[in-house]
Amino acid sequence: MENHCTIGNFGDGVRSDCRVTLEVRESGGSEIVIESKVKALFGKSIHKLAEDVLDFYKIENASLKIEDAGALDYVIAARIEAAIKKCIDTKDEYLFDALPQNTNKTRRDQFRRARLYLPGNTPKLAINAGIHQPDGIILDLEDSVAPPKKYEARFVVRNSLRNVNFYGAERMVRINQLPMGLEDLEFVVPHGVNLILLPKCEEAAQIQEVVAKIHAIEKDEEKASNIWIMPIIESAKGVMNAYQIASASPQVVAMAIGLEDYTADLGTQRTEEGKETYFARCMLVNAARAAGIQAIDSVYSDIDNMDGLTAFATFGKSLGFEGMGCIHPRQIMVINAAYAPEQKEIDKAKRIVVAFHEAEEKGLGVVALGSKMIDPPVVKRAHKTITLAIKSGILAEDWREA
Repeated sequence: MENHCTIGNFGDGVRSDCRVTLEVRESGGSEIVIESKVKALFGKSIHKLAEDVLDFYKIENASLKIEDAGALDYVIAARIEAAIKKCIDTKDEYLFDALPQNTNKTRRDQFRRARLYLPGNTPKLAINAGIHQPDGIILDLEDSVAPPKKYEARFVVRNSLRNVNFYGAERMVRINQLPMGLEDLEFVVPHGVNLILLPKCEEAAQIQEVVAKIHAIEKDEEKASNIWIMPIIESAKGVMNAYQIASASPQVVAMAIGLEDYTADLGTQRTEEGKETYFARCMLVNAARAAGIQAIDSVYSDIDNMDGLTAFATFGKSLGFEGMGCIHPRQIMVINAAYAPEQKEIDKAKRIVVAFHEAEEKGLGVVALGSKMIDPPVVKRAHKTITLAIKSGILAEDWREA
């Protein structure tokens, strides 16, 4: 253990965060120093929070300096706790009560059109991310967090899961590659995560490791079984094992592809035309469909090219993908529009749903549309199209009455 450490971020461009410097001593009592532009307004409350955290961990002799850039309480507490755990051996967690809406479960067939990636160690980006209405918000512990910052990022992500209002977005976390990612799970499984993204997934055994760890952490079997998994395929080996990965556990509800790492693994360049990734995208869609889960496309990294994003998303939908990742809020509306059902899809779905309800009202066991019999999976898909059309603002909720 250390007796002196610095945790967090402070300086030009840093907002809604703080840097904490802690020294644990053998004597001399505790001294708390706060440097903040909002000290006149919030200095006393920050000081009280720091005292509470030190008292919680029974630290009586310490020097604690907080350089604040407008951090919220859950961020300050996360930074102080991370520093304390560098200095003393304890498994206790200093937690605020979770927001009621951050304890909900999500469905395995949840819409996952646009999922917004946020760096897990940059709290300013998470605070208002939900107002952009992505289907999911991904708190990232992997590529967007520098290796020296991964330890402290876990505390911020944990507290964000509990205390940030995501406005209904599915709460997702991308953990690190295994085995490091198994340690990440200890910080997110008990704290309201809905879905775990597993990067660089190449074998079904990796899924089974994650599932086993989730169930070891969360003793409530129902809660553990309702934490979903989305493996990310990012290599040639992963592509060739895609079906085994997709069918490795009932908790796998979607499978994504990461084309930047995939093309690097091939030793080629990712292009706008995308010929080099066509095989992998088709393989992933077919593997996902065969396993009965969602296929999720890669991110589109040029955040200024909306036409390129539209073309990429539209082509992805034509291949059978149901959504994609995004790295900037401005991409969300474009992705949602691209993945919205077309009018001919909506019209067909309406005819199927109407025929299904008419058959039900007549007590018929068989649903027919014209001379064609309609299977239950087709009816289910039609209902999903209708729901998506309503969610996309294309179709009124009372469309049957119109």
